[in-house]
Amino acid sequence: MTPSRTAPPAGPIRVGIGGWTFAPWRNNFYPAGLVQRRELEYASRQLRAIEINGTFYGAQKPATYAKWAAETPEGFVFALKAPRYVVESKKLAGAGKGIEAFVSGGIAEMGERLGPINWQLGPSRPFDEDDIAGFLDALPRELDGRPLRHVLEVRHRSFACERYVELARAHGVPTVFTDATQYPSFADLTGDFVYARLMRSATDEPDGYPASALDTWAERAHGWAQGKDLTELPHAGSPQPDTALREVFIFFISSAKERNPAAAMALQARVDARRKAA
Repeated sequence: MTPSRTAPPAGPIRVGIGGWTFAPWRNNFYPAGLVQRRELEYASRQLRAIEINGTFYGAQKPATYAKWAAETPEGFVFALKAPRYVVESKKLAGAGKGIEAFVSGGIAEMGERLGPINWQLGPSRPFDEDDIAGFLDALPRELDGRPLRHVLEVRHRSFACERYVELARAHGVPTVFTDATQYPSFADLTGDFVYARLMRSATDEPDGYPASALDTWAERAHGWAQGKDLTELPHAGSPQPDTALREVFIFFISSAKERNPAAAMALQARVDARRKAA
């Protein structure tokens, strides 16, 4: 008898979308008649994570963070977009007060629902080694005794260089991977989790992406979760050897936004099926 082979273990894989309030989703995602105040409750039971964009535009009250957390099930995680008043600072290295104001402004109310904080830099900000180093130094690593997870999203092509990759690795901060063509796309592993934003959903695809593309992303998600560096994706630095298991976050963002919930659910289903089969 041929011995069965056990697949390598893998970290958690969470697939989600950006936000939960979008009028077209009331036609193709939310059930007919669902009141708007229950949309987060519903969305969080179909998905594993949601990236909150509202925190980019304005401060939220501690009670709001607590309310969001209370409406979601155990195991669900929010990612937060960091506020623009910080990431648009003239000098990021001097943004410590703004960083502290955001981190201490109530996000602790989310408790175990608090996931990564995405510090998204604008496409006009080039790589400045000293400025980025000072910024990464200023990011707090815990809040009320809980570890904080940060991820840096860079949108200027000058970041696609080996020196940036080395700097991010030295600080242990992951870099967002995106499949968007208008931003630099490099999959170098620079932290202990993976954060991808997929931005090519198409209106004429019921699940946002073709089935073959979703199959490929499910395979990649498992590779990342097993600690692999996916060398078939573009890199700016040297690929890393296989390491410990990684948690993986994949968000379908922008583009044909009306298709993103379907894309997220279709990819999560593929991920879950692979794990069940293993």
